[in-house]
Amino acid sequence: MHEDDDLMLRVQSGEIDAYEELVEKYQPQLIGFFYRNIRDSQMAEDLSQDTMLRIYDQAWDYLPRGKFRGWMYRIARNLMIDSIRRQSRDALVHAHKGKKEDEDDGLARIRDEILSPEEKVHEIELAALVDGLLQEIPDEQRLTFTLHHYSQLSLPEVAEIMESTVPTTKSRLRLAREKLQEKLKERGIVAPQIDLDS
Repeated sequence: MHEDDDLMLRVQSGEIDAYEELVEKYQPQLIGFFYRNIRDSQMAEDLSQDTMLRIYDQAWDYLPRGKFRGWMYRIARNLMIDSIRRQSRDALVHAHKGKKEDEDDGLARIRDEILSPEEKVHEIELAALVDGLLQEIPDEQRLTFTLHHYSQLSLPEVAEIMESTVPTTKSRLRLAREKLQEKLKERGIVAPQIDLDS
């Protein structure tokens, strides 16, 4: 059985420790997901907490089929859409920049150890630029891109979260990548490519 399914079964049986493990594991990822889409660090933290509370409240609705992350991100997406509907557009435009999502990836840590300081600065600047450019592409494309690249969900998982088909999801991802590539090219950045084959 998948580790997350096991944790959810334990949550369903009333084990608070299992819920706390889920929070520790996924809240940083949720904060990053929300921040990349709404650019407001406080709202990202609030929505991540709301998502985790909703997971706890709806634990009985979860069926252990190895699809916890897709279920979680669907809850997160719906909360974000509801929240954005309640906010004025002006609040989103003037959202302040907050902390970057903590990378929970052994490869990222190894990469950080072998990159020179100049390469690290370049990578951070490029990541910040891409994060900013994401705000210039349509919502559905941005959500598809962030779910696939930053939350590392498969295209079928993203399609399910977005309540769409896999072909439509692939199309949105392709369009998002092409638009980001074009916007980077306009700024004189041709490489590195945004992985167009994954």
